Amino acid sequence: MCKSSRFKYIGAKISLLFLAVAINACNTLKRVEEDELLLRENTIFADGEEIKDEDINSLILQKPNTRILGYPLRLNLYNLAKKDPDSSYQAWLHKKEHREERLEKLLSKKQVNRLGESFVVKGLSEWLKKIGESPVIVDTTKARRTLERLSAYYGSKGYFNNNTTYTIDSLAKKQRASLEYKIELGKPFFIDTVSHQISSKAIDSIYQEYQELSFVKAGTQFDLAEFARERERLSTIFRNNGVYNFQESSISYDIATDTTKVADDQQMNIELNIDNFKRRGDSTVTSSEYKVYKFDKINIYTDYLFNGEDTEQQSIEYEDYTIYYKNKLRFKPKTLANAVFFKKDSIYREIDRTRTYRQITNLGVFKYPTITSQPSPIGETLDANIYLAARPRYSLGTSFEVTRSNIQQVGLALSPSLQARNLFGGAENLSLAGRVSIGSSNDPSIIDSRFFNIQEYGADLNLDIPRIWFPLFNTTKLIPSYTLPKTRISLGTSFQKNIGLDKQTFNTVLGYNWVPSDFIKHNVELLNVQFVRNVNIDRFFNVYRNSYEQLDNIANNFDSYLDEVQYPELEEYFELNGDSSNPSLIIPDGTTGFTQAILNRDVNATDAIYQSVSRIEERRQRLTENNLIFASNYTLNLNNREGITDNNFYQFRFKLESAGNLLSTISQIIPFEENANEDRLVFGVPYSQYVKTEFDYIKYWNVSRNNVIAFRSFFGIAIPYGNSDNIPFVRSYFAGGANDIRAWSPYSLGPGRTDAVNDFNEANLKIGLNLEYRFPLIGNLKGALFADAGNIWNVFDNVEDPEATFTGISSLEDIALGTGFGLRYDFTYFVLRADLGFKTYNPANDISDRWLNDFNFSNAVLQIGINYPF
Repeated sequence: MCKSSRFKYIGAKISLLFLAVAINACNTLKRVEEDELLLRENTIFADGEEIKDEDINSLILQKPNTRILGYPLRLNLYNLAKKDPDSSYQAWLHKKEHREERLEKLLSKKQVNRLGESFVVKGLSEWLKKIGESPVIVDTTKARRTLERLSAYYGSKGYFNNNTTYTIDSLAKKQRASLEYKIELGKPFFIDTVSHQISSKAIDSIYQEYQELSFVKAGTQFDLAEFARERERLSTIFRNNGVYNFQESSISYDIATDTTKVADDQQMNIELNIDNFKRRGDSTVTSSEYKVYKFDKINIYTDYLFNGEDTEQQSIEYEDYTIYYKNKLRFKPKTLANAVFFKKDSIYREIDRTRTYRQITNLGVFKYPTITSQPSPIGETLDANIYLAARPRYSLGTSFEVTRSNIQQVGLALSPSLQARNLFGGAENLSLAGRVSIGSSNDPSIIDSRFFNIQEYGADLNLDIPRIWFPLFNTTKLIPSYTLPKTRISLGTSFQKNIGLDKQTFNTVLGYNWVPSDFIKHNVELLNVQFVRNVNIDRFFNVYRNSYEQLDNIANNFDSYLDEVQYPELEEYFELNGDSSNPSLIIPDGTTGFTQAILNRDVNATDAIYQSVSRIEERRQRLTENNLIFASNYTLNLNNREGITDNNFYQFRFKLESAGNLLSTISQIIPFEENANEDRLVFGVPYSQYVKTEFDYIKYWNVSRNNVIAFRSFFGIAIPYGNSDNIPFVRSYFAGGANDIRAWSPYSLGPGRTDAVNDFNEANLKIGLNLEYRFPLIGNLKGALFADAGNIWNVFDNVEDPEATFTGISSLEDIALGTGFGLRYDFTYFVLRADLGFKTYNPANDISDRWLNDFNFSNAVLQIGINYPF
């Protein structure tokens, strides 16, 4: 038997042994007594119809053991634990005569006792019990309590005469049973009339104005949830119409059946009662009518001390506000006034109070504000007091990171930062952040032999202004202060050494964002300028090895390149590498010389060779040329998620970007220089001109309390025109990676049905679809099954390869499909994720080999990521 076969044989025996042990240890009924039944399933029927609603099913007190793809993993882990590890250890210790004495001589009596407390003997069992799940035994007491909860729930929906029962159905498998809860609903009760009894005149007047929008209406079925919604609605209305002290407990309902109707009519009369304001004293409760209050004085304390120290303060009057300060007022009165939404002689509105909190916090120069309102001595008016405590004007910070990427085996980064708050007195915040990083890479294109052979350093300067700064225009009416408007002006630069072509990047942004509601967010970058300079363009073929190998293969297959009679000048472009039959092009002189010889027709090459070399040279020029991107963009974000635990929501993002139009307009007035390709230049660099749009939609469905289905769809296209016939690399799309098509590594999929012909494959059209099913495993460990589909293509640019170009509906056959599974560990603040993707449909293969040809572990791709992919 050969060595490999012998290893396979041994491996198979070991696998069978482990399987037998697992089957023996993981007996589902191991902890179930003879007179007990293991709960396998719960079902609820209402009037004979099965209820799938997760909220109703959550009323059941006893849930079956959790199952992962039908397998009770946590139950069987629990069963692996010893029931009484102390007794088991003692039994083993005394099973053989003199075993205890021999162990005590070898170790010591103390260590023998410790052995019984060790992880292997006791700790492992405790750990298995902790991560596992004890068997759920059918409990009739809990079943009856569940019936009470179900009866109460349907009673709250108007089915007051419902009847509930449960049955225990033994299953075919031994000692297993399912529970069926059955509810006979009966006829529901309906609301016949709605009346009201309101003590305060002010409340009655407001109620009459908003009565038509009530959730409790005559003719509708009784539903207790609607009464709760109505109480909340009324409380919000009253507090937003001047009744600052309204108590929700003042609202109550009297419910009575109509005795004048026949017995089976089941009609109900509802009376809404709103009592007066109640104040509890030490021994008595007093009441008074609710009143509508207007503001008299609005005081802003800019130097409030939380320790209660009483200090002498000065004050100034500005518009409707009295601003108090100590020594010197550090903030512009207008800035403070714009952050407060209370106005003198206007009624109190709770929404204004909320907006004031949000806007003051948004300024970034104060700690959490305190806002109080109290009746003033003058009539039905309020005094509002806003207490502010300023943050330190200057603060220093630093962060240290250890990173790893496809470029760096290990990287160390240090980022010092300086924050300057309230720079010009209008809550403008300036931040200066630097970054210095070193890394280690075994990239063969890097000549530096030192361990830390790559470096990057840069700095970013950001100025945040808490309003829309737009010279010559007043945008306050269009974008009011309560939308939290902000202007950001940023300048940044970064320098890379021994990373690719060693890029130097300079960028500047003038942008605005505002949030009209929790559902909508707008972002506009009026100016987004990025200049990218490639320092070491001669290293192109060292970095982009696929392009080099393509060119080198063409050169080696060129029949006459060593014919000294016809082309003696080509010899200097090659080095023999010890093998005269397979020389290699010298980088960069040989690659440049050979390319020019072909493209200048200095040698007699076929059209196919000429086109192939031309395509390689076009890519080299595109990826090595400096880029100037002068763009503007708008982004709309919609998100109806109500909280971090909400798993029934959607997100939508739309982005539109245009680049080069302003420069193109200027060029019509001021002639720009042009290069040999007639591209207009700015500072010697051709500016990019394109339009780009993206649609990104995410939807979550809560299948059960802990199981979620997540879906994402993405479409993006960038179309060059005017001064450009392609899209800059930094604005192109790529496919593959931990947050994309996970069965492919980053940049390794596409374009179209090409088989990763380049090192970094990118294009200007992308379609992506992702579907993921997430479920709990053990404790904070979660699992996922996923399917990712998508690809990238070239369209409307200078790429002519039909395999890489989107030509219509038929190109959708090039959409790749990857499937797989993943593990995620929830650390509360972030999620560590590992996904294993399998190439299910690979468009790069021949048509007959596209499905499942690469569906194996040897071609699988492991992706490591932080947080969920979408």
